[in-house]
Amino acid sequence: MAVVEDSDEQQYEPQKNKSPSEYEKRRKKIVPGGLMKAVIRPGTGEKSPADGDQVIYHCTIRTLDGVVVESTRAELGGNGMPKRDLFGKTKMILGLMEGLPTMLRGEVAMFKVKPEMHYREEDCPVFAEEAFPKDDVLHFEIELIDFSKVKVITEDLGVVKKVKEEGQGWEQPREPYEIKIWISGMFWDGKVLFSHTTGEPFFFTFGKSEIPKGLEMGIGTMSKGEKAIIYVTRKYLAEFSLIPSLEGISEIQFEVELVHFVQVRDVLGDGRLIKRRLRDGRGEFPMDCPLQDSLLHAHYKGMLINEERTIFYDTRAHNNGKPLEFRSGEGTVPQGFEMCIRLMLPGEIALVTCPPEYAYDKFPRPSEVPLNAYVQWEIELLDYEKQKDWTGFNFREIMEDVEKIKATGNRLFKEGKYELAKAKYEHVLREFNHVNPQDDDEGKEFADVRNLINLNVAACWLKMDEYRKSIETCNKVLGTNPVHVKALYRRGMALLAAGDFDEARADFKQMMLIDKSSEASAKAALLKVKQEEQETERRARQQFKGLFDKKPGEISESGANNEAAAVDEYVTAQEEEQLLDTAVPPTPRLHPSWIAPRFVDDVGLEQGNPAPSPAI
Repeated sequence: MAVVEDSDEQQYEPQKNKSPSEYEKRRKKIVPGGLMKAVIRPGTGEKSPADGDQVIYHCTIRTLDGVVVESTRAELGGNGMPKRDLFGKTKMILGLMEGLPTMLRGEVAMFKVKPEMHYREEDCPVFAEEAFPKDDVLHFEIELIDFSKVKVITEDLGVVKKVKEEGQGWEQPREPYEIKIWISGMFWDGKVLFSHTTGEPFFFTFGKSEIPKGLEMGIGTMSKGEKAIIYVTRKYLAEFSLIPSLEGISEIQFEVELVHFVQVRDVLGDGRLIKRRLRDGRGEFPMDCPLQDSLLHAHYKGMLINEERTIFYDTRAHNNGKPLEFRSGEGTVPQGFEMCIRLMLPGEIALVTCPPEYAYDKFPRPSEVPLNAYVQWEIELLDYEKQKDWTGFNFREIMEDVEKIKATGNRLFKEGKYELAKAKYEHVLREFNHVNPQDDDEGKEFADVRNLINLNVAACWLKMDEYRKSIETCNKVLGTNPVHVKALYRRGMALLAAGDFDEARADFKQMMLIDKSSEASAKAALLKVKQEEQETERRARQQFKGLFDKKPGEISESGANNEAAAVDEYVTAQEEEQLLDTAVPPTPRLHPSWIAPRFVDDVGLEQGNPAPSPAI
């Protein structure tokens, strides 16, 4: 075997030069004497504008003999509104890009700018009117009013937010939260347009067009208690109760304090399942909300949506004062109830309005609740416990816990809750990544259980009509044990459902070669393949109006229905009987002669699984 000796010389790949930015490219055009500065009035502080800062400034451009070319100042023919630019975002002439970062807040300076540093720059990104003296040396008088870090809300800088005081927590308003704010509207010079800072805070519902779009966009980036200035240009403004007219207004600075918001969640996105927070909980949303497989304790009150607000169940009155206890992800409470309580914090109280299909249409319905009725639950999440991991468990304790989780998954599967069942199985598979068997016996048991759980996942995918995902999951098992009969059977059924008849037929034939006891199941499945194949051809012939002739061996039309029904009944029975396993089957590993006595163990689900809560 050749041995590669270490070399004392290390080879280094040359680093690729970073492409220069557009600003760096433009700076190369600067010539000595192209930009000269004279301070007219000193500024304050020590900091100057930097990349990413918003700069607010007045600008007056004059010829060298003092003729005003243009100005932002009203007394010199402008509209009186200063410019507002963002370094790194706004297109600016080269002279200002170089000059503004040398200024302090409040400073007034005169810049003498040569043509190549203003609008005569080659490929200048800023447009100038045809009459503008592009070829002249000009004086730019700049007053730097303010600069600060800001959050850009819209790419065109039509909405920008400056934070004055940070808020608390991570949660930010969204549709359809109920919002309370203190708010003032001002012009650039501080002149107040309106003020609502006393009495009761201004109230609005987020996403209902009750305030200007730009203002709402800015508030949507704030956290509770935050104080900010939101700059909104005319494009994003609209008249509302505090601004009855926008005539003559091109930009408003809104000074906002987000006093409070009530979390209102449109859980389904169609306005039918609504969770409204009545009392804040403990912790940060959503990080401290219950996870899948948590053990929850909650009081709740179930009510009808009628004039009497009829209470049909109350844990404090009907459950001896004891709270409801359930584990999330196990289907023991209505789907809408669980979806909403998973969005709650410990200590929170919420009012949930739920449509019938997420309440009791698909769940044991209390006698007081009419069919197809919307209901409300007032829920108080007392606390929850996260599912314990397997840290400190020995192998036997881990496998015992796996059996419990798997039994819950099997129950959910039998109830038709395939998503929840799959989540249980996948939880075990994720945790298996951290399990290390210590000997051959443990290794064999671990591999067998992992294969069976993968096949249960494949069964869920199959029931959910995700045939390709079912096939991929079966391939994980066959990759480690190519003669795993159940994996061949399940993959064959998924291939059949996907219309891959030849591949399905090959899997069922392979089953019979490996295990003679599987012959009945395999033959029934092969007959099913033939039926589906012929049905596909029949539909094709019908589509093409009889262009294809009947093939030899085809099941006759007269007896096809009865035979098909018999095969369907047999295959369905086989699937239901053998679909999920709670014990490890003896499957051949190294040689086909080591054949298990039966195709699949007939082990039922464990007894004593938790039933749905009687009242909820």
